[in-house]
Amino acid sequence: MKITIIYDNTAWDINLKSDWGFSCLVEAFGKNILFDTGAKADVLLDNMEKLNIDPLQIDEVFISHSHWDHTGGLSCILGLNPVKVYIPCSFVLSDDNVTVIRVNEKLKLHDNIYSTGELKSIEHSLIIKENTGVTVIAGCSHPGVREILQAASEFGKVRTLIGGLHGFKEFNLIDPLENICPTHCTRFIKEIKDLYPGKYIEGGAGT
Repeated sequence: MKITIIYDNTAWDINLKSDWGFSCLVEAFGKNILFDTGAKADVLLDNMEKLNIDPLQIDEVFISHSHWDHTGGLSCILGLNPVKVYIPCSFVLSDDNVTVIRVNEKLKLHDNIYSTGELKSIEHSLIIKENTGVTVIAGCSHPGVREILQAASEFGKVRTLIGGLHGFKEFNLIDPLENICPTHCTRFIKEIKDLYPGKYIEGGAGT
């Protein structure tokens, strides 16, 4: 499994643009899944080009929730490559040129790749299951990190959490994890880094 952050509030790679929003490419079990699409199509495409990520090689798109900073590049991507799109039921999206899968309950996308299902009528998260445990990718964690981890734990022991965590400060929930990569809207990144230096992974576009 390889996860590349394409779009984030900060840039880990100085050659990439930073902007408020989030997107990453998940390469796992033979699938290339674009998770969210940032706020601006031009920033998304420019960073993808510099990261040698070809939009035509994307197999499908997973949109965590409907907010503009996660969906801004969606129309552009689908215009280039009209792939299947997984969205939470609360997201109103109509495009006759693509296949839209509306997710309510937990869902198997592929072998070892799942959605938590839409939580609290706003957001779902992506789950990658490996022999060593489960990796969770969250857009903003609007339903709450506790709720997301609980939903993901049905698929195995959660090992890694990546993504936006908003105002999350129940830091003890990180104790059982092996890796934590807080990105985008996470308010207490410094506190997480200071508390868990051995588990902390720096986010930012290019990580």
